[in-house]
Amino acid sequence: MKRTLSLWAIAFVLTLMFLVWQKMSGPTYPVRATLQLDGVKIPVELVRSGIIEKDLPVKVPVGEAVKAGKPVSGRIIWRRYPTDDPWQTLPLELRDGFLVGGLPPQPMAGKLEYRLEVEVGGNKGVVPAEGEHAVARFKGPVPSLVLVFHVTFLVLGFLFSTAAGLEGLTKGPSLRTYSRFALGFLVVGGLLLGPIVQKYAFDAFWTGWPFGHDWTDNKLAVGALLWLLAVWRTGGAGPGRPQGRWYAVLAMVAILVIFSIPHSIHGSTYDYATGEHIQRM
Repeated sequence: MKRTLSLWAIAFVLTLMFLVWQKMSGPTYPVRATLQLDGVKIPVELVRSGIIEKDLPVKVPVGEAVKAGKPVSGRIIWRRYPTDDPWQTLPLELRDGFLVGGLPPQPMAGKLEYRLEVEVGGNKGVVPAEGEHAVARFKGPVPSLVLVFHVTFLVLGFLFSTAAGLEGLTKGPSLRTYSRFALGFLVVGGLLLGPIVQKYAFDAFWTGWPFGHDWTDNKLAVGALLWLLAVWRTGGAGPGRPQGRWYAVLAMVAILVIFSIPHSIHGSTYDYATGEHIQRM
């Protein structure tokens, strides 16, 4: 019992760590910064994921500066990405203690690069840093239920993958059972629900090999194939017979490596010149 509790505690902690890493390292995680302008701290968040047919919102809290009677203004500098379009400037409006504005909606997988300039009392701050830009990608709306099941099954797949690998390392009696759960959750969450999510978001079921170079699709396929091999090799595993345990360990390590790669690398990008979807960082 103690060994089982320790194994699941380790698996849970690793799963939580990798989930946080996936969220924070991905290209949709907001750009956050705090500007110190004329003695006032202003938190700024630039969103990097938008919904088609809706403006990409920009909202900056400047209530403290307004209460202090300081002049406040802001603007967005933006253009389509990746293009050589001239930069455009969009002024922000002051409403109820916030500077607000919105960037125009784009087609599926369309991207905009932009930065935000804020002035308080004649002092200007820029987010991101001067010379850099946040890149936001637009997608179609995905039904909440589909997204919830997609994420939940992937999380369970990672959890059981880690547990099965640890079970293999320790010659545990549940290697065969955990391996099958790992494979099942990864297949359903990644290879069945994943394409459905992508179809809603970017109008394509599969953009990995052999049709494209989407790392998210490719790495999930590799992980599922390795777990399929591990399940096959652990077919005779049981108490006192940890058959194929090193295949499970290998599959676990592969999933750990896969989940250490930031999400959506080489994902779909709208090519404004051709009107086609391409894979791009």
